[in-house]
Amino acid sequence: MLTSLSIKNYALIDDLQANFNTGFTIITGETGAGKSILLGALSLILGKRADLSSLKDNTQKCIIEAVFDVSKYQLKSVYQQEDLDYEPQTIIRREILPSGKSRAFVNDTPVTVSSLQVLGERLIDIHSQHQTMQLTDDAFQFQVIDALAKIEEPLTEYKAKLKDYKSLKKELKKLLDFQAEANKEHEYNSFLLQELIDAKLVEGEFESLEEEYETLDNIEAIKEKIAASHQLLSDEQIGGLAILTEIKSNFNKIASFSQKYKELYDRIDSSLIELYDIFTEIEASEDALEADPNRLEFVNNRLQLLHNLKKKHLVSEISELIVIQNALDEKVGITENLDKNIGKLKTEISKVEKTLNTLAKTIHTKRNAVIPTLKSQLETLLADLGMPNAQFEITLGVATEFYANGKDDLNFLFSANKGGTFKPLNKAASGGELSRIMLAIKSVLSKYMQLPTIMFDEIDTGVSGEISNKMGMIMKQMSSSMQVFAITHLPQVAAKGDTHLKVYKEDVNQVTTTNLIVIEGEDRVVEIAQMLGGLELSSSAIAHAKQLLH
Repeated sequence: MLTSLSIKNYALIDDLQANFNTGFTIITGETGAGKSILLGALSLILGKRADLSSLKDNTQKCIIEAVFDVSKYQLKSVYQQEDLDYEPQTIIRREILPSGKSRAFVNDTPVTVSSLQVLGERLIDIHSQHQTMQLTDDAFQFQVIDALAKIEEPLTEYKAKLKDYKSLKKELKKLLDFQAEANKEHEYNSFLLQELIDAKLVEGEFESLEEEYETLDNIEAIKEKIAASHQLLSDEQIGGLAILTEIKSNFNKIASFSQKYKELYDRIDSSLIELYDIFTEIEASEDALEADPNRLEFVNNRLQLLHNLKKKHLVSEISELIVIQNALDEKVGITENLDKNIGKLKTEISKVEKTLNTLAKTIHTKRNAVIPTLKSQLETLLADLGMPNAQFEITLGVATEFYANGKDDLNFLFSANKGGTFKPLNKAASGGELSRIMLAIKSVLSKYMQLPTIMFDEIDTGVSGEISNKMGMIMKQMSSSMQVFAITHLPQVAAKGDTHLKVYKEDVNQVTTTNLIVIEGEDRVVEIAQMLGGLELSSSAIAHAKQLLH
């Protein structure tokens, strides 16, 4: 419920503070006093778009803050969904800055306007003439029936399964589209894949083949240089090994004379060991070298094949060709297994469809079962509201497709007069009749579901006398299970309130401002009397006002 409201620098309001009680709260005031300003401020709390024209003083920011007791609303999941901290006493604040920007906060946490709208819908239902047109909306009509049918569990399961169903259907369409496209490319992709498979690609092979080709192609020059090097090292007279061995022998004889000669000897010894190693390697290379025209031709052909493949696929490395091969393998494999995958997916869709149909049938049965009760309660209430011949014809047909809330086609028809033709609500009922129908529906709903705080904005427009008295009684009854506000011009309704608030304008320093006060006792008698007979109070109006209040 709404426990308090603070409005600063909004429209004609400088600074207004109001606390609210449970039960039935009446708001009255002369036309133009500013009742619509209160609704406008509350609408901002609920996420309505803000603009600079809302500021009374456009050099100061506008602040609207409302406190709600949400402990009975079971809204924790909504808070979690919107990533908000849950507090049983929730504070919602909206600020409009002189720059025109607006900010919103829930329990001092910044939120988006969309989050404000999601939460606001669960806190206050502001009923206006515009909202009366909800009656003609399928979603609202289903909401009414579903509240009586108590189908939250199967409906939640249905929606979850429908989400799965749509996801699977989307996946199937994607596979079928892919299959149609893949079939065109399958033969070519298979050819490309086989070509790469036959090439038996090995990462790094190209570089090693290039090295081998250079060796084989220059075999004679290599042999010549290696042989010459071998000769220079192995010659007994002037060979490098013989010379270095003799130098080593010389320094071995003088190494004991000085540390310097000992170090030189060690270095010569190390060099000789390394030179012997080099000699052995050269000797082995010389023995291994052999002209092989066949191998040269093979390497050349292999290099040409790999070069052509790289050029064909616009890559520079064998590793990139391997990536392409893997991708082609996957694509060809998917194409070849598509029929199997599509069949499997169709079977899964069929199972989910069967479950959906079972749930939809359960939902349909439960909805059908409560239609007579809804029809009876609405017609009884409307008879009390001066529409004794009002009748509803509510039928459910089974659709061929899955809707967001089942497979039902709803016909919600109405006739206001005896023997009249049943028509959709917007064609069969006047504005005043629609208001009374909405009140009747809200009254029925309040018995079956935990409605938020509701505010009726002149729902009694166009009625008077005993009918307005009945409307007041219905709102009074609703307030036993929820917080109800009514903005009204009718004394019969105003007298039913547990709390009476009056909106009024006053001029202070030649500036008009709107204020709100609680009126009680004699002040309330006077207010009701003025609503009955105007500003000129008569004794009969006073007496009538007291009679209404008591």
